[in-house]
Amino acid sequence: MNAFKMIPFSPESLYLPPSGRSALTFHLPALLLAIGLLALPVAHAQDSVAFNAKTHARQRWGKALLAPSLFILTGLAVKSDHAAFNKYVREERNESMPRFRTHADDYLQYAPVAAVYGLQVMGMKSRNNVLNQTVRLIESEVLMAAMVIPLKKLTAVPRPDSGAPNSFPSGHTAQAFAAATFFYKEYGKDHPGLSIVAYSTATGIGVLRVLNNRHWTSDVLVGAGIGILSTNLAYLLHKPIPSNKRKKLSGIAVVPSYSQHSAGLYLSLRVPYHR
Repeated sequence: MNAFKMIPFSPESLYLPPSGRSALTFHLPALLLAIGLLALPVAHAQDSVAFNAKTHARQRWGKALLAPSLFILTGLAVKSDHAAFNKYVREERNESMPRFRTHADDYLQYAPVAAVYGLQVMGMKSRNNVLNQTVRLIESEVLMAAMVIPLKKLTAVPRPDSGAPNSFPSGHTAQAFAAATFFYKEYGKDHPGLSIVAYSTATGIGVLRVLNNRHWTSDVLVGAGIGILSTNLAYLLHKPIPSNKRKKLSGIAVVPSYSQHSAGLYLSLRVPYHR
């Protein structure tokens, strides 16, 4: 008797989830997390070259664009394939959890930013001081809004739940990945484990946007790419403010943020101290 049995293979089998599990709960988180974690080594490589004076500017730009390009191109591919995958994921969602609804994604999208300032208050050293952090964060938020808002107007993709013509791309996901990349830039080199948590949180936001029936899969993939791109560009283009030019007075930094039809603010209190 043969100890092995031949298992027939077909290309369709690549799309089947493990037995006993919903296709949606298997495919979508796996897709987002797999692509999302690619941002970690790419971002680390970018950090390695960004401060090497002999590295050509084209290489730095390539590192900044690589990870977001993976997201954006994947999202566009999903969107352009007659929306087949988008519809497939939505059908699986409607079959397995039609009444699912949570507002956690409305708040967790800001968690990595809050963590950066929280860790500083706790005394954990970051890559930049609060002033340079906040300026980069403002630049990232402005760049993200400059891409997300016009795209929503121009594409007018209807939402899967209400049909409102502002689904593409996902602003929540863009915000979440911009915040996760911001966290990585400040703490990723010395604390890679915390960066994985930040990117996993951002991935969870993307998954929740689909489970909440607020977005298509392509919306969250492109939104993730825009979020990473915004923060990468902010750190690549920003010229650090020298410490001797910073005011020694305490102050409050107010950072605007955009998400769908709502606007928000980050508040950062800077207090001088002596060592």
